[in-house]
Amino acid sequence: MKFRITALALLAAGIAAAGTASANEELAKKSACTACHAIDKKLVGPSYKEVAAKYKGQKDAEAKLFEKVKKGGVGVWGQVPMPANAAVKDEDIKTLVKWVLAQK
Repeated sequence: MKFRITALALLAAGIAAAGTASANEELAKKSACTACHAIDKKLVGPSYKEVAAKYKGQKDAEAKLFEKVKKGGVGVWGQVPMPANAAVKDEDIKTLVKWVLAQK
């Protein structure tokens, strides 16, 4: 009985995590992030996995990336500028930044 409950709990957690990842991918599409970024390959900008690797272990990574997404910038990944995303809600940027940093 305990095994079934544990198995069901793990299955539910897996489904919830998959749903969250899918929701975050949809948020990235809706916010136009996917015009320049992909999860695992470089497009115009770096992949989300490259971003996560670059900022891994940095305590201020979320704050840095929030500012970069909100205000835009150039020079961190080359000379192609990242445009400002001032129209994207702050809470959505925070969600996306956490999701990007969680990529492995």
